[in-house]
Amino acid sequence: MDIRQLTCFAEVARQSNVTRAAETLHISQPSLSKTIKNLETELGAPLFDRSAHQLKLTDAGEAFLVSVRKVLDSFENLTSEMDDVIDLKKGEIKIGIPPIIGAAFFAPYISRYKETYPSIDLLLTEVGSNAIRQGVSDGELDIGLICNTPAREENLATIQLLKDPLVLMVHKNNPLAGETTITFDAIKHEPLILYRHDFSLHDRIMEACAYYGFDPKVVCESSQKDFMIEMVEAKLGSTLLPSRISSNIDNDQLTAIPFAQPVINLELGMVWNKDKYMPYAVREFIEMSESYRV
Repeated sequence: MDIRQLTCFAEVARQSNVTRAAETLHISQPSLSKTIKNLETELGAPLFDRSAHQLKLTDAGEAFLVSVRKVLDSFENLTSEMDDVIDLKKGEIKIGIPPIIGAAFFAPYISRYKETYPSIDLLLTEVGSNAIRQGVSDGELDIGLICNTPAREENLATIQLLKDPLVLMVHKNNPLAGETTITFDAIKHEPLILYRHDFSLHDRIMEACAYYGFDPKVVCESSQKDFMIEMVEAKLGSTLLPSRISSNIDNDQLTAIPFAQPVINLELGMVWNKDKYMPYAVREFIEMSESYRV
C-alpha cells in the first residue's frame, strides 16, 4: 500500500466513477481499476459496491476512506512544510555571536536577511568566540560569528567578513589622551580593562604584549563592552576596542587613540561545520553574507 494507491482510491470515492477519476488522475481506466482491485485484495475486503450503476462505498470502504483522508492530509502538510523549508518560507538559524560585536557589525546582516526571508527565525546566543567555535563544531550552533578567524580546523569552514584595527580608549584626563597616535608599547604601564579569557581577542592582546616584551597590567576582564566603557569613564583603566565601535561612542569624557601601526585587528569571520547537513536557510544566510563583505 502506498500514497499513489490511496490517492486513486480517494478520487474514485469522490467521483463515484472510475472513468471520471481516471481522467482527473491522468491515468488509464484499466490501470485505475487494477489499482483499486489490488488494494481490495491487500485489505481483504471490497471497498466499492459495483452492483449498482454508480459505484458506492461499502461499509469497509467508508471506514477506510476516513483513515485515507487523514493520511493524505498529513502527506500534503508534510510536502508543503518541506516546500516551505526549501523555498525559505520557514525554518530557523542558530547563530553564536560575541557580545563585543553588537549592532555595529551584525545588524546589517540580520536586516538584509530578514527583509528577504521574514519567516526565518534567527536565534542569537551571545558567547565568546572560543565557545562559539566549539558550539559550531558540536552542532549546537548552525553558524558562528567570531572576532578573529581561527587557524584552519578540519571540520570548520571559514569566511572573513571584515578587518577592523583595535584602538586604545582612554579617559580624556589620561596623559595619553593628547596623542594623535601611539605605539603599542605605550600601553606597557597602562591599567587595562580586557576581554574575558574565552574571547579570542583576549588571546591576541596577550600575544601582542608578549611580542613587545611586557606583561599587561590587567585590572578587570569583562564580556560586555558597555561595562568596559563605563570602567574607562570611571578612570579605572583603559581598554582596546575595534575602531568601528569606538567611533560610535558618543561620550566627551573618552578619547580613542589609534596605533601608529595597527598591531591587533578585529577580524570578523563566520564559521560553520562543513561535515554536518546544512539547511537551505543556513546556506542562504552564508551566501548572502559572503556577498556583503566589507
